[in-house]
Amino acid sequence: MIWNKLSYFIINNRKSLLFIFVVITLLFFWKAREIKIAFNPGKILPSTDSTYIKYQNFRQKFGDDGNVMVLGVQNNNLFHQQFYQNWQKLHIKIEQTKGVKQVLSISNFVSLQKDTINKRFNLIKPDTKIALIPIYLDSIAKTLYKLPFYKNILFNDNKTATIMAITLDSNVLKSAKKIALIKAIEKNVNNFEKAQNTEVHISGLAYIKTVLSELVAKEFALFLALTILISGCFLAIFFKSFSSVFYPIILVICGVIWSVAFMVIFDFNITLLTGVIAPLMVIIGIPNSILIINKYQFEYQIHQNKKTALLLTIEKIGATIFIANLTTAIGFAVLYFTNSNVLQEFGITAAIGVMFTWLICLIILPIIFSFLAPPVIKEHQPLVEKKWITLFLEWVEKLVIYKLKAIYVTTLLLIIIAVLGVYQIKTNGFVVDDLPKSNAVYQDLKFFEDKFNGVLPLELEISNRKKNNIIKLSTLNKIDDLERLLKEYPAFGKAISLNNAVKYATQTFYNGNPNYYRTPNQFEGSFILEYVSNSGKGTNMTKSFVDSAKSSTRFTIQMKDIGSENVNNLIAKLKPRVDSVFNPKIYDVILTGPVIMYVEGTNYLVKNLKQSLILAIFLISLVMWFLFRSIKMVLISLIPNLIPLLITAGVMGFIGLALKPSTVLIFSIALGIASDQTIYFLTRYQQELKAGNFNILTIIKNTIKETGFSMIYTSIILFFGFGVFMFSTFGGTVALGGLLAITLLTSMLFNLIFLPALLISVYLKKDIEPVKI
Repeated sequence: MIWNKLSYFIINNRKSLLFIFVVITLLFFWKAREIKIAFNPGKILPSTDSTYIKYQNFRQKFGDDGNVMVLGVQNNNLFHQQFYQNWQKLHIKIEQTKGVKQVLSISNFVSLQKDTINKRFNLIKPDTKIALIPIYLDSIAKTLYKLPFYKNILFNDNKTATIMAITLDSNVLKSAKKIALIKAIEKNVNNFEKAQNTEVHISGLAYIKTVLSELVAKEFALFLALTILISGCFLAIFFKSFSSVFYPIILVICGVIWSVAFMVIFDFNITLLTGVIAPLMVIIGIPNSILIINKYQFEYQIHQNKKTALLLTIEKIGATIFIANLTTAIGFAVLYFTNSNVLQEFGITAAIGVMFTWLICLIILPIIFSFLAPPVIKEHQPLVEKKWITLFLEWVEKLVIYKLKAIYVTTLLLIIIAVLGVYQIKTNGFVVDDLPKSNAVYQDLKFFEDKFNGVLPLELEISNRKKNNIIKLSTLNKIDDLERLLKEYPAFGKAISLNNAVKYATQTFYNGNPNYYRTPNQFEGSFILEYVSNSGKGTNMTKSFVDSAKSSTRFTIQMKDIGSENVNNLIAKLKPRVDSVFNPKIYDVILTGPVIMYVEGTNYLVKNLKQSLILAIFLISLVMWFLFRSIKMVLISLIPNLIPLLITAGVMGFIGLALKPSTVLIFSIALGIASDQTIYFLTRYQQELKAGNFNILTIIKNTIKETGFSMIYTSIILFFGFGVFMFSTFGGTVALGGLLAITLLTSMLFNLIFLPALLISVYLKKDIEPVKI
């Protein structure tokens, strides 16, 4: 038998194996030191997805739209000398920062000046040297406030708030220099806040992503430390032995090192998801040690020989924990088939980490115990026994044997209630909903939504399929109609388009009169567009709005973070209305940009993770069939684990927790881990059944008694281990931890109560009467 041979191989070669393990771990530790934080989160959509392809084409034509950081401040007099002077100093300091490409604010806005000789518009900026003279400041204010083009870009409707838009170097944003750049800007902002005694709000996708990266780095170390501490405390409570606490902790830390090293080898970085792998390895790895220690102590009690006990431990527990860890790894590995980079990296690393942590515990822990003194056994008291657990398991035995109907009725009621909750689940995700509402990033985003109706860019690419034919009055009038259409929706803020630039040009052509901020008519259009075209040669007036072929134009509108569900509904309503403006037979209109990418990414993950859950069920079923060679046993093993998932989904519906990438992960992970409990129970049940010394009820009682301790111990570790994630800053991590903790605890109860009830119902012959306990 393979496990028998393996046990002798491990014990007989213990020194060599220990030496090899230490050498490999040291090499992996050296490699793990190279791990990096992901400064640019991995893409969710696969490269072959049409939405992703359209966005990449858009970026090639018009440049990046996610590299802008915005500063916002409220002041009733934006052109007060002291405020303006400090704001201008801040502008200059930021503009001089390495990694900043350009800055736009009320101290350097561009106004147009008509040049009738060259038939073009010249760009004029405020004179920064004399800008601090009060009379000149009044002139600047009057000039700016007469320019509707800048309304809700540089100042809000009632002129009490202003924005400074900072365009960052996209190459810097993809590197470690990103943190230093943001810190340098924040330092200058802090100096302004002290000088002005006011609060500056910071937002923009570039800033939000950076803050999230920093928080991920902090939580990586924090949760690793917390899970190690909690696991150590419970091991001490369970076993009251230094060796049973210290060595399992050391081994799971080695499992973490191996996992992180493989991340470096695969060129994976730490993201919001992969950042939880280290504590996951601790939480999942410790139960392996509990089972091994429990079995070792149990066998030593019987045989009173350390080597025999260790050999039997590896032989009897090896297959069980191998299958258990395999099902857990499957729960992670199926994420590979989502074709999403972030989930593939998480799934591959976690699956490999689980299996290596299992291998480390199975081989090295018995070797360590072989060098230590045998366990001390108190007379007439099993080492693993706890009175409260014994009482609980006795109650379970009575319930399973005498209250089958009550178990099934209760289960049926829970299923009905859960189904009602499932129908209330929604699919929804927000750009910053992983952050608590008290977080500064969340509050700052709400400031921009309140004052400027949002800063998240929704992009439209409008093409008429002909080169050098996009800049014409008919297209501009349609863009104007589109802008008026979008104003009907409260979610949208300021629109920025070629038409805005032409409107600005028309106003300038009529000597700056705000009443002429409009799309030119047929009569004046030809020579105003000529001015615009000539201006483009020297000032790039239209470059950011029109592609090089002049066949498509960019339309950007700022919007609020209204959630993926609302965006989906909004787009569904908009599509026919946009088509009514731009005839699809003549124009192609593509909705794209970071907002669309996020929404489509959420939709994609929810859809594909459902498929991953089905795949996980199928693969785990195959493992169960291979283990028990019975379709009936496969069904019996799955039901106690699927019902807790249904209950968790019901809870999500009732408490209003939406399906999103972080919460959908719960189901495939929980199924893989929860199946461990089933395997512990059913393998022991099969062993008792093959012995053939007892009837079915006695076998069930013995199985509950022997596996119950380990199942409860591991469930407590898992419950509190995953519960640690509820202290996370990220809402998704909080939900992941809390729901996993509840799901796995529920699964333990179903595997201890509902699973043996199923076995009795299916396999107990009618002529066998229950024997009283």
